[in-house]
Parts: sequence; structure tokens; C-alpha cells
Amino acid sequence: MSNTPASILFSVLGIVASGLCGGLAGWSVISLLGWSGVGGALAAAVIGVVVATGAWIGLTSLLRALRLLK
Repeated sequence: MSNTPASILFSVLGIVASGLCGGLAGWSVISLLGWSGVGGALAAAVIGVVVATGAWIGLTSLLRALRLLK
């Protein structure tokens, strides 16, 4: 991927979207379990990172399969 302004913008948007998915997933799981405090925050962070990474990988794979990304 090149370093054109459009490329950088789309990368930033993808990172924000993936992070949003991860953050919402982490918060939702911890809220459903009723956890709070430091343990809940750490668990939410771990869940969020795992989901955000999966979302980034999935989105990248989908865009490559559709040949919208090299």
C-alpha cells in the first residue's frame, strides 16, 4: 500500500472502525458479566484488543478478496 494521503486516511478510518468494534465488544461483555473495577477494565481491554485485531484482519481480507486492496 502506498503512502498517499488517501491511503493514510483509509488506514486511519480502518483503525478507528476496528478499535470501535473492539471497544464496544469489550464493554458489552464486561457489562453483561457485571464485572467492574480494575479486573473488569483489564478484561475489557484484552477482549477489545482481540476483537479489534480480528476486525482489522477480517476487513483487510475482505477488501483483498474483493480486489479493492492490493
